Amino acid sequence: MDEVTRQAMDGFFRGSEQKAYLMAMALTRNHHDALELVQESMLKLVKKYSNRNAQEWPPLFYRILHNGIKDWYRKQKFSRMLEDLMPWKNEHMDMSVESAEHHALIDDEISRVMHALQQMPLRQQQVFLMRAWQEMSTRETAFSLCISENSVKTHYSRAMQKLRYLLGDDNE
Repeated sequence: MDEVTRQAMDGFFRGSEQKAYLMAMALTRNHHDALELVQESMLKLVKKYSNRNAQEWPPLFYRILHNGIKDWYRKQKFSRMLEDLMPWKNEHMDMSVESAEHHALIDDEISRVMHALQQMPLRQQQVFLMRAWQEMSTRETAFSLCISENSVKTHYSRAMQKLRYLLGDDNE
């Protein structure tokens, strides 16, 4: 890999790392597994797709990440059936807030959203996180998840309806 590509790849990862981690964390609810999934996805992108145009990296990266998450789900299926859902913790976000009370309110709200997300089917979770958090287009989301653009629209609409119902209309 040449120096220009390496620098572009480094910049891409710096810009995507935290969002990818938050997405993996929201879906796995496990810090170590989320970090490992993101790191493995980055390595696969470098090894297999560093020669591609930089504009292709985001959807390729998220496709790799979501395939890794699907594999993780398959491995965890039986052990997770018996476990209680653990609330997602916001340990690694760099948030500068003025008070512990404000931080607690943010944690509570994020926990409410994460709990609501956990009640949705996996595909709705993935589409919601890619569209709302990653700000990916319908086309990029469809490519990343290997589904049609119409399926993305349907899953996103259903996810939004479910979130509105679970969180109440004041939390849209």
